[in-house]
Amino acid sequence: MQISLRLDGDCVRAFHVTLLERLAALEDVELSVDVRPAGGGIPRSAAALFQLETAIHGLSHDGLAKRVPLSALAPYRQSPASPDLVIDLCGDVRLESTRIWRVTYDGASGEAALLALILAGRTPLARIEENGVAIAAGRLGTEYGGIALASFQDMLARTASLIIAAMSGAARSVPDLPEPAQPGSPPPMPSAGKLGVRAGKALARRIVQKIYHLCYNAPHWKVGWRQTGGRDLFDLRAHPASGWQELPDDGSRFYADPFPILYQGQLTLFVEDYIHRLGKAIISAVPFGPAGPLGRPEPVLELPYHLSYPFVFERDGEVWMVPESCANGTVDLYRATAFPGGWVKEATLLSGVVASDATLVEHGSAWWLFATVRDGGGAFSDALHLWSAPDFRGPWTPHPKNPVLIDIASARPAGRMVRRGNDLLRPVQDCRRSYGAALGIARISHLDLIGMEQVVETILNPGALWSGRKLHTLNEAGGFEFIDGSAIAPRWKQRARD
Repeated sequence: MQISLRLDGDCVRAFHVTLLERLAALEDVELSVDVRPAGGGIPRSAAALFQLETAIHGLSHDGLAKRVPLSALAPYRQSPASPDLVIDLCGDVRLESTRIWRVTYDGASGEAALLALILAGRTPLARIEENGVAIAAGRLGTEYGGIALASFQDMLARTASLIIAAMSGAARSVPDLPEPAQPGSPPPMPSAGKLGVRAGKALARRIVQKIYHLCYNAPHWKVGWRQTGGRDLFDLRAHPASGWQELPDDGSRFYADPFPILYQGQLTLFVEDYIHRLGKAIISAVPFGPAGPLGRPEPVLELPYHLSYPFVFERDGEVWMVPESCANGTVDLYRATAFPGGWVKEATLLSGVVASDATLVEHGSAWWLFATVRDGGGAFSDALHLWSAPDFRGPWTPHPKNPVLIDIASARPAGRMVRRGNDLLRPVQDCRRSYGAALGIARISHLDLIGMEQVVETILNPGALWSGRKLHTLNEAGGFEFIDGSAIAPRWKQRARD
C-alpha cells in the first residue's frame, strides 16, 4: 500500500519523524510525504510559551514537539500523484480518487486546534475520519494538566498511537460517559488567532502553580475506609451517607492505592507508602480489626525504584502481589513467604513496557491483565492494553488489537474488578480534569481475543462526603471498603519532623 503523510512543511516536528518511522515498520507499506506549507499553524507566541515552560518545569528539549529541519524527511520521497491512502494532518487534502484519513481534534484539524483545546482545559476527542465517518477514535489525555508543552507532546504521541491502531483496525470507538467529571460546560475552544492571549494567561497560571509547589507537597494523597454493612459503592453508586474515615499519616509521607485482602481470617490493607523526602514509594501493610486499623502501615516491600498499586490476591493457598513498577519497565509477580511480608519475586510477567496499574482478572477460561501503557511516549493513563494467559504466572500474550481503548476518562484501572451476577464491573480512573480526579464504574460487555468493550455507568467525584480534590481507587474485602484521593501538606511541617 502506498501511503502519503500530509504535514505542514513550515513546521516539521519530531512527532512527524516518529510517526513516519512507526508507519514504515508496518508490513507492505510504502511511504511518501506531502510537505507543502499549510498555513494557519501555531502562532509564534506559542514557541515562547514552550521555551518558558521548559525552563520552569525542567522539561526535555528533545520531545515530540521539537522543530526539526525539513531534511529530516529526506528518507521519504515526495507524494506520488495517486497514493492509495493519504493521512491528512492538516485538513486540506482534496483528492477525489484517493482514500483520505483526516485527523481531527473535537472536529477541527491541525496543531493549532489541538493546542487551543489544551489551553482551554479540554480533553480532546481525536478522530480519524474517512468521508466524514470515524474509523478510529480516542479521548486524549495527559498527567501534566496546566503545562501546555507537556500536554501537547503527550497528545501528539497518542495521536501516533491512534493512527497505528487504525491501520490494524483497532480503537474504532470511544465509550460515551454518563456525565461530565465536573458540573458545567467546558470552556469554548479559542480560535487560533486568540492563542497569544490564552497562552499568556496560561503562563501566569503556571508561575502561580510553580510557587504553590515550592510551598506544598501536592498532591498529598490519603486513604479512606468504611464498613460496608453489605452495600458497597458498586451497589450504592454514590458516597455513603456516613462518609469515610481516614487512615492517618504523619505528614512526611502519604498513603495511596489501598488494596485489602482477607487471608486466614485476618484483614490486611496494603498501600503505596510515599515518603516525600525520598521522592519514591514503598509498599506497606497494616492489619485491620472490627474498629479499623491496628497500628500504622509498616514496610513489607522496598526496591530501588518507585512502587505503587499493590495488586494482591490469593491463589493456590498463597498470597501474590503485582505491584506497579513502571519505573523499572517491568510487570513483576511476587509471592509472600511470611505474610504480610517476605515477598519474593516469582516471575516477570511483562518487560520492556511502561505499564501502569496492572490489574488481573480470571474470565472466560483465561487470565487477563489490564494496564495502561505509555506507548511511544504520551500520557500514562489513556491507552489501555490487554494481555491474556492460561495461568496468572504466564506466559502472557498481548492482545492483537492493542490498544483496545484510547480514553483518558476510562482507560486506566482503579482497583480490582468485581462480579455482580453475570456482570463484570471495572473501576476506572476519570483523568479528564487531572490524574485520578474522579472514579468511574464500568461494566465490561465484551472481553475476548476479538476485543474489549465497556460501558461507563457511574462517575463519582470528591465532595462533601469525601473531601479533597481527587478520587482515585476502589477496593473491598472482609466487609470493609477503601478509596483514596488527594489533599495538601505544607512542606515546612515535613521539615519540622525530619
